[in-house]
Amino acid sequence: MEKFGIYGKLIAKEGEREQLAAILLEAAESLQNHEDCELYLVSVAPEDPNGVYVYEVWSSESAHQGSLTLESTQTLIQRAKPILAGMERISTLVPRGGKGV
Repeated sequence: MEKFGIYGKLIAKEGEREQLAAILLEAAESLQNHEDCELYLVSVAPEDPNGVYVYEVWSSESAHQGSLTLESTQTLIQRAKPILAGMERISTLVPRGGKGV
């Protein structure tokens, strides 16, 4: 079975990027013991004052979909919604391996 990767951008409302990044880092923490989540990396770009980038690697696409139904994930989504201005899936990927995966 192929691994499943997503590279996405979440756009915070003006002045809310750090709060959004903090929520996404909580999501990363909540997935620490989730064996199907192999990588959940949260980043910001200095030249993008509202964007938060997330790169995820999962054991499969169905594992990723299942994670979206977890109570912890749903709680974090509800917290993030009021400060979200938009979302963009940059790419869906098929990770082959490397350090951290």
